[in-house]
Order: sequence, then structure tokens, then C-alpha cells
Amino acid sequence: MDAAASSTLPPAREVDRGLDKAIPFESILGEGASVHTAEQPDCFHDLGLDQIVEAVVSPWKDYDLAGFFHASLSSEDAIVYRQEVMRDLEQPDIMAVVRGFTDRLVGMRQQLPLATKSYNERERNRWHLGAVQRYGEAITTLSQELTSLLLRSRGLRRWREYIERYSQSSSFTRLMEQAAWLERDLAAITYTVTIEGADVSVRRYADEPDYTAEIEQTFAKFRRGAVKDYLAKLPVTVGLNHIEAQVLDCVARLNPEVFGALSIFRQEHQVFVDPQVERFDREIHFYIGWLDFIAPFKRAGLAFDYPDVSNATKDIEVHSGFDLALGRRLLGEQQSIVCNDFNLHGEERMIVVTGPNQGGKTTFARMFGQLHWLACIGCSVPAAQAQLFLFDRMFSHFEREEDIRNLRGKLHDDLVRMHHILAQTTPRSIVVINEIFSSTTLEDALYLGDEVLKRLAQLDAITVCVTFLDELASFSPSVVSMVAAIDPVDPTARSFRLERRPADGLAHALAIAEKYHVTGDWLKKRIPP
Repeated sequence: MDAAASSTLPPAREVDRGLDKAIPFESILGEGASVHTAEQPDCFHDLGLDQIVEAVVSPWKDYDLAGFFHASLSSEDAIVYRQEVMRDLEQPDIMAVVRGFTDRLVGMRQQLPLATKSYNERERNRWHLGAVQRYGEAITTLSQELTSLLLRSRGLRRWREYIERYSQSSSFTRLMEQAAWLERDLAAITYTVTIEGADVSVRRYADEPDYTAEIEQTFAKFRRGAVKDYLAKLPVTVGLNHIEAQVLDCVARLNPEVFGALSIFRQEHQVFVDPQVERFDREIHFYIGWLDFIAPFKRAGLAFDYPDVSNATKDIEVHSGFDLALGRRLLGEQQSIVCNDFNLHGEERMIVVTGPNQGGKTTFARMFGQLHWLACIGCSVPAAQAQLFLFDRMFSHFEREEDIRNLRGKLHDDLVRMHHILAQTTPRSIVVINEIFSSTTLEDALYLGDEVLKRLAQLDAITVCVTFLDELASFSPSVVSMVAAIDPVDPTARSFRLERRPADGLAHALAIAEKYHVTGDWLKKRIPP
């Protein structure tokens, strides 16, 4: 049977060494492709990045994408490489081709389980053949469609070159020829089924008359105009029932060469998906997921920018940036999203944020961290324009509730966590601090906060510190003071905008006192002499 079966397949040809030799292709993710960190960085929860990543990857759970968002890149070129691919995919024609390719591969993967789970071997072999054909269609169509596209990114241009060579390689063309031969031979099989009571017989077709045409002709005279269709609608199910399986077994015994070849085909091509194709299919969803996530923001008129990211300068400038995690919630509630500007130039390294509670200070700190992290994995960032710093590590220290499991008081826990951060911080690190040492006295909090910020200033680390201590906003020339502004008309209302100006905690209190006529001047007027 084996010899007869193999004769139905195209003969193996001499391998085309020029094509089947390893075809180099740099991952569509570039430098960071091999970096897939399953563990979420410590700063993610504080900065709201965990919410962002979960929203991005949740529609694509089968691709295990979260790890790509957990690992920042270490070079400017690696960031630009991803930005180039992201820009290309923003073009509708390019995105349509890529989505079409990935959708075809989804169809292929839906057939593969059927090729292993069916209890009937011949059915499993047929599902496997169908998956191979879907795979071939995906590769061939992609190669044809990429030809006419104007691709600017290095990643997609190299992918086009790879897929063109792969689609013409002898291994792929032989796979598709064999699949086409089998499909042709299977389609050519004819047989007759005779049912007599409970007996079902399957025989070779021997030019028996086809009564379909004769029956239709006989009853045609009764047809007058549109008539009701009495044809039974049989349910479409996946998999054979026991009767169908027995019929198939009989057909296979009548055609051993074809079904034998089908079995050999599956054995020879049990794994047929090219590893680079499989890798591309997964990694390209890093870009697709991000662009799908930010699409509602862009439709709402919010800007996203591909930032200039550099480790050669610590100058930072952002226009109209916003907290993406908060923005997602506000967008869902159809509320407006407030944007802010900030910058660091020259010797400036630290932003100390003060102002009234609920004024947007913590939101600003989260935004600062989000912008830098997203920029350093090659994504566009929520801002109209951005120039950001290429960091080595990012740390956050946000106020936490006391944890009884570690048997430490809140102040002790703050000190331990901050010591751990300072021990790892380098001049290329970013540190985001939010309201620490609030559990101790004002005097102690001022002393400890001053010591921490001085240590960070000595390390020359980029720092954002949200604090209720105005004194920390002016301890060094490297410090920039930003203040959460209030509504000039109603001092009790928050504008959620931050202004670059000296801290003055009394200004807010005086404005409220003035509104309710309880300042010294007003009190003097109200108290009779």
C-alpha cells in the first residue's frame, strides 16, 4: 500500500539550497523580541500600567502578549525600529493585509485541533490536509498582497523579503503541490451507497444512471411560478457520526492508494508551520493590540505621538500628556480628559508636585511614568508631542496601607521600600514617588523627605515627587516646582491642571477664606468696633 500511496504524490525534488538554506529575518519586534518577561514589573500597579496592559492584551489572550509590555528596550534604534512598524500599520491598506493574514492563520489553527481530537483516523488526516491548505493560502496571499504595498519600516520590508523567498522555496512549494494532488485525488473519488432496510452498502461507482435529472424532469410540469421549498435543512455539524465514519471506512477500502497517501502526507508534515511565520503571527499582535487600544482615544480627538527617546540628554518635554489608565475610564464615562504639559531642561532633574488634595497630583505622577515606559517599549504615547529619556530601570514608591503580614509599621515599611529603591537606582533610572512618610510627624516627614530627595539628586536620577511638604519644592536648583492649580473663579473647584511655579500652600487656603469672607479683613469688617 505504501508504494502505491506514494505514487499519488509529486516526487521529492532536489532541495533548492539557495532558498531552503536558513533565510535570515530579524524579528518584527527587533531587539526586544527575545525579552519576554512574564513577571510584571513592581512599578506597574502604582503607575496604572497594569490596567493599560490588561486592556491591550485581553482581546488577544491566545498570543500571550503581556510579557512584551513588561520589558523596556535598551537602545534608541530598537525603539525607532518598533515605531517604524507601528507607523506602517497605521496605514489602512497595510493593516488590512496583515489582519487578513492573521485571520487566515486563525482559521488554520481552528482546524488543527480537529486533526488530533477526532476518533476517526481518516477524518483526522483530512482535517490536517485542510489546515495545510489554509496555511498555504495564507502564505501565498500575503506574498502577493505585500508586493504592492509601500512599506517604510525595516521590520515589514524584511518580512516581505522573507515571505517572498519562503513562498518560493522548494520545501513550501512541494508541500503545496502534495496538498493540491491529494485534494484533487480525493475530489475525484466517486462511489454509490445502497440502503436496504438496516443494511448500507458502499460500492465503486460503475456508471449507474443518475436519477436526479429524470426525477426533476418528471415533476417539472407541476411547478408553476414560485413554490414553497420543502427541502429539509440538515444541521451542519463538525465531525462524523458513527454511520458516516463507517461509510468513510468503506470508501477508504475502495481507494487505498489515495487514503494511504493522505496518511503518509500527515506523517511527513506533522509540523508544517514555519517557525518564523508562527513567531511573526504572535509578535505582530503587539502592534495590533496597541493600535486597537488607542483607536477610541484618537477618535475622541486625543493626540498620540511617537516620541524622541534618547539617553544622550536628560532634557524632557511633553505637551498635552494625559494619564492613559484614568483616560480609559473617563472615556467610557464620556467625561472630558484634562491634559498637562511639563519639561526638564539643562541641570533640572526633579519635579516636586504640590497643591490641594484631589487636584491631579497623583494622576500627573502616573502619567510621567506611563509616558516613559510606553516610549521605551516602542509604543506611541498619549501626548501631542514628547521628548523623553531612555531609562535603565523605573521605580515607584506610592503610599500603601499597612501590611500586617510583614510585622512592620507603616513608617518602617516606607523606609525599607525606599532603601531598596535607592540601593538600585542609577543615574539613568527614573523614580516616581507619591506621598511618602505621611504617617509620621511633619518635622520627621520633612527631614526624611529631604534626605531621600537629596540622595536622588546626588545620583542624578530623573525623579517626580508628589508631596504635601512645600519645603521640598525648592531645596536644590535641580528641582522644578509644579503646583496643582485651582479654578480661578471657584477656588473650591479643581482644574486638574498643573502649573510650573513656586509652591505656596497658603494661596489655596487664602482663596477659600476669601470666598467665604473669613479673611482677617472680612472679619474686621464684620466685628463691630
